[in-house]
Amino acid sequence: MYKVFTKRFKVLASAIDTMKHVNNVTYLQWCLDAASAHWISKTTETFRKKYVWVVLNHFISYKAPSHEGEELEIQTWVENHRGVKSERHYIIKRVKDNKTIVEAKTIWCLLNGKTHRPTKITDEISTLFL
Repeated sequence: MYKVFTKRFKVLASAIDTMKHVNNVTYLQWCLDAASAHWISKTTETFRKKYVWVVLNHFISYKAPSHEGEELEIQTWVENHRGVKSERHYIIKRVKDNKTIVEAKTIWCLLNGKTHRPTKITDEISTLFL
């Protein structure tokens, strides 16, 4: 089973575009922010200096719009990993009706914090998330 990280937040006016709903790029930023918060919640500052993550690619599917003032919940989890790569998933839902707004996936690569070279995902790291 996956260790799901969940965060709730309200949609701010700064997230709204000319179409009067949340800008598509904002959803991606929320996903990245949730991934970062999940990593920080599981690791120490020393550990985060030893290892850093970079994005290789994103896949995002927009299911419905959301609007200013709505309460949303983002869930994220690491589904699997192999070698230096990790697959993280996200679901963003509107709290009031449990409507899925966004489904997304990001492929991350683990780097050595000093050399910035890819480094194998250790059991020490994988047990934090799987």
